[in-house]
This record gives sequence, C-alpha cells and structure tokens, in this order.
Amino acid sequence: MTPKVVIFDWDGTVIDSVDHIASSLHGAATELGFPAREMDAYRDIIGLGIIEALQKLYPGLDMGDINAIREGYARYFFSQQTTPQNIFPGVEALLTDLGKVAEGLAVATGKSRRGMTRALESTGLAGHFAITRCADETRSKPDPTMLREIMAHFGIAAEEAVMIGDTVYDMEMAQRIGMPAIGVEWGVHRRERLQAFAPAAIVSDVEELRQALKLA
Repeated sequence: MTPKVVIFDWDGTVIDSVDHIASSLHGAATELGFPAREMDAYRDIIGLGIIEALQKLYPGLDMGDINAIREGYARYFFSQQTTPQNIFPGVEALLTDLGKVAEGLAVATGKSRRGMTRALESTGLAGHFAITRCADETRSKPDPTMLREIMAHFGIAAEEAVMIGDTVYDMEMAQRIGMPAIGVEWGVHRRERLQAFAPAAIVSDVEELRQALKLA
C-alpha cells in the first residue's frame, strides 16, 4: 500500500484519550441525573459526533438535554489538557516519516473543531496535517462526507488515500466510498468488529502499521 494521502482518526488512534472521554461523558451525564451506563458503552460511541453519540447513549434526548450534557462534557474533558505525553508511542515518528513520502496527511475526527484546534496545538502535531475535518463542521461518521472533503482538498480519488482508525465508524466510513482502510487495535473496537468492514489490514502496534504502509 503506497497511498498518496494518509488520513488518521484522532482519539484512540493518534491520541490515548479513550478512558478520559468515557469518564468525561459519564460525569457530565450523571451529574444531570441521567442514568449511568457501563464504561464500555461510553467507549463504544467514541468516534461519533457528540450529538450522535449522546443520542445513541440516551435515545430520545431533546436538544436541550444534549446541549446540557455537551456543556458538562466540555468542562470535564478540558479540565485535563492533551499533551505530547498522550500521543501513542511511535505515532509522532510515524507522522514525520509519512510526511516525507506522502503527498499529505489529514485527520477525520468526531471531535469538535474547538477540541481539535486545542489538541493540535497542545500536542505539537498541528504541523503534520494539511487538513483536519471535524464532526461539527460536516457530518458525523460513518457518513463519508468528511473523507470526500479531504479528497477534494487534495484532488484525489478514494483509492489514492487510506483511512486509519480504531473504530467501526472509521472502517464503515471508508468502505462506503471504496477507500482502503487500516484498523488499529490499540483504541476502542477489537479486531473482530473491525473485520466486519473488510479493511485492507488490521494492526496491533505502530510497527505493524509501518509495515502496512510500506515504511518498515
């Protein structure tokens, strides 16, 4: 696989943030009186936009409730800054090496633009990515709109890029438009669930990801 453009998910793929997101969702919802969910339920919706995630966690929520939980979630989540120490080991070096051979790198994430901007700055990774697309400025995964927008930015076809992510939402998003995908096992969803969307590869560590991308 020698893609022109490499597109990364963020949380659970580039950044080790899954547990913090889950605990922030739990805190925000339960302090407003919504029933606690199992932590795996909070983890399972990571990757979706916040509105879609909350609707899946608590079916029937109106926008008033969604906005209240969203405000609490932001308070919990931003109480802890994402730093370079939160980058999964080996990922920053991978981004550096990919930047030397690919036409460009991008991010497709369920995060808000506010959260993405802060995370790019606080981790020092902003310079690696030519474009980032967020759920609150386009459509939530697994809708492939954000991938189409990234493709348009680079002027490429779906088969000239690869989507790398840790969730079934990443895999389905890519599958819908015929874009190759690579699933990573160090985030939210396990191999068995990722395999359902026939990714080009599923990798268990960054070294395997390098091999899949022909960088090893």
